[in-house]
Amino acid sequence: MPITHLLYLHGFRSSPRSTKAQLVQERIAQRHPGVTLWCPQLPPSPHEAMDRVMQGIANWPRRRMAVIGSSLGGFYASWVAEQTGCRAAVLNPAVFAARDLATQVGVHPSWHEPQESFEFKAAYVDELRALAVPAITNPDRYYALIAKGDEVLDWREMSAHYRGAHMRLLEGSNHAITEFADHLDEVLAFLDLAS
Repeated sequence: MPITHLLYLHGFRSSPRSTKAQLVQERIAQRHPGVTLWCPQLPPSPHEAMDRVMQGIANWPRRRMAVIGSSLGGFYASWVAEQTGCRAAVLNPAVFAARDLATQVGVHPSWHEPQESFEFKAAYVDELRALAVPAITNPDRYYALIAKGDEVLDWREMSAHYRGAHMRLLEGSNHAITEFADHLDEVLAFLDLAS
């Protein structure tokens, strides 16, 4: 059953203006105009972020929706996929978000709007812990695009967490997956979007 609704979740300090989010939006508009795409700006609180997402997709058809998530958005995408049973594509996904972001408590500039800042509170680490997916329940529903050259996250942890999923391991590359445009068609083909 082709996917008619697609959710895109950005990473920590990122936004819907990220290069990957923009590429997804452009490709959907060009080749899949019948697909509803939602790429929300996520608040710093993981609990609030997932509340906003679940409210936003409350009326979406579960069997015809999918989610793409990058980095922390990949962590969130896995949680959404486990809650809804939908397909998910994760791009250099954070696996141990609570551990990795425990060092980021404080005020940070937004990546795409450096004049804007947000506070990542210590309580948010506990919120991330509560959202952790210890193991994906149906690897067949997941596609993982993982760069061995990721300078932020360990590709071995990512590939172990998504073992059994459809996986593309990139030699080199980086956390941003600079050549994401070269792999986007494969990601969208896995998700089986409606035309």
